[in-house]
Amino acid sequence: MTRIMKTTTATLALCVAGTAALAQDATLSIESWRSEDQAIWDDVLIPAFEAQHPEIDVEFTPTSPTEYNAALNARLDGGTAGDLITCRPFDGSLALYQRGQLADISGLDGLDNFPDFAKAAWQTDDGSATFCVPMASVIHGFIYNAEAFAELGLEEPETVEEFFGVLDAIKEDGTYTPLAIGSADQWEAATMAYTNIGPTYWNGEEGRQALLDGSAEFTDPQFVKPFEVMQRWNDYMGRAYQAQGYTDSQNLFTLGRAAIYPAGSWEIGGFNDQAVFEMGAFPPPVEAAGDTCYISDHTDIGIGMNAGTDNPEAARTFLEWVASPEFASLYTNELPGFFSLSNAQFEVEDPLAQEMISWRQDCESTIRVAHQILSRGEPNTWNTMWSVSANVFNEASTPQEAAQTLQEGLESWYEPQQD
Repeated sequence: MTRIMKTTTATLALCVAGTAALAQDATLSIESWRSEDQAIWDDVLIPAFEAQHPEIDVEFTPTSPTEYNAALNARLDGGTAGDLITCRPFDGSLALYQRGQLADISGLDGLDNFPDFAKAAWQTDDGSATFCVPMASVIHGFIYNAEAFAELGLEEPETVEEFFGVLDAIKEDGTYTPLAIGSADQWEAATMAYTNIGPTYWNGEEGRQALLDGSAEFTDPQFVKPFEVMQRWNDYMGRAYQAQGYTDSQNLFTLGRAAIYPAGSWEIGGFNDQAVFEMGAFPPPVEAAGDTCYISDHTDIGIGMNAGTDNPEAARTFLEWVASPEFASLYTNELPGFFSLSNAQFEVEDPLAQEMISWRQDCESTIRVAHQILSRGEPNTWNTMWSVSANVFNEASTPQEAAQTLQEGLESWYEPQQD
C-alpha cells in the first residue's frame, strides 16, 4: 500500500511538473508602432503582468511608425507576426480582421469595462464582432507656455475671438511665435488644425454621422468654416511655416520660442521631458460664450490577437489583463496623454494630462471625422484632408475649394453621398 501511494504521489508530482513546464513555454511577442514606449513596456507594464502570470513571458517588439503597417502586413502574410497586434483604429484593423488575421475576441472577459463608442473603433460595422481591446484615446486642444502667458498678462481664451485676441497680443509683443505649427508635413494641418477645431462647427458626432448617412456634405457651411478659421492662423504661424515640419514645431515650442502649440495629448510626455517652463492647456475655443464645447477624443490605440498565434490561451490571458482597471491606471499614468478608454475609476497624476482629460466632463467628445468608413475608398478622404488643409495654410486654395475637393473625392465612391 505504501509503495503504491509513493508511486502515485511521484506520478502526480511528475504530471504537475510537466504541466508547469508546458505553461512556462508560453512566450508572447507584441507588435506595435510605438517604439518610444519600449522602456515603459519593459520596465513597468510587462513586469506587472508577469508578476501575476509567471508562466507567461512577454516581449515588446515594436517597428518604427512609418514602417509599421507594411511590415506588419508582410509578417502576417508570411506567418511570422507576433502573438499580439497593436491596432490602429477603424478601417486598417478591420481589414486585418476581414482577412482572418485578427481573431474575434467578442467574449473576452473585461470588454464590458469599455463603453460602446470605445469598442466601435475595433468592431465590425454591425458590432457583431470585436477584434481588439481598446487601450487609449488621445485628446486634441492647445498646449501653451504658461510662463509666456503670465509674462504677457494673458488668460486662456474661451471663445474664438478671444483666441485671436491672445494671438494678436503675442504677435504684437514680438518675443514669441504665436502658433507653433507648420504645413510641410501636411498631416498636422489636418490633425492639429482641421479636426481639432472642426467639431466646434459641425457639432461633433452630429456632423460626423451626417456625413456618414449622406445628410450633410463637406461643402456645407459647418465643414467649410473650420478652413476659414484656419486661414486666419496664417498671420501667427511664424516665418517660413511652409517649410516647417512636425519636429520643427515641437522644437520651436519646447525651446520656449513659441507660445501656443496646437496639440494632441500624446505630446505631454515628450514636452514634460524637454520643456523648461510650466505649461497649461485649453480646449478648442467656442464661437460664443455659453456654446457647447466639443473635443476630438480620438480612439487611437488598441490591441488584439493574431489569429495565427501558437499561444491563444496565453494571448487571451494577456488581453484580459489589458482590459482590467489595473492596466487602465498604469497605462494612463505611465504614458501621460494616452487616456484609457475604460470605465475604471483611477487618479490621473500628471497635471497637464489631468487638465486635458477633465474636458470630457465639460465637452462633447467625438473622433476624427474621416476615420470611420469615410476613408475606405479612393481617393482616401483622410489623406485628401492632409493635402487640402495644408493648401489652406499655404493659401494655395480657398476654404471653399478645399471643401469641394473633399466632397468630390468622397462622392466619387461613397454611395450615401451620391444621392
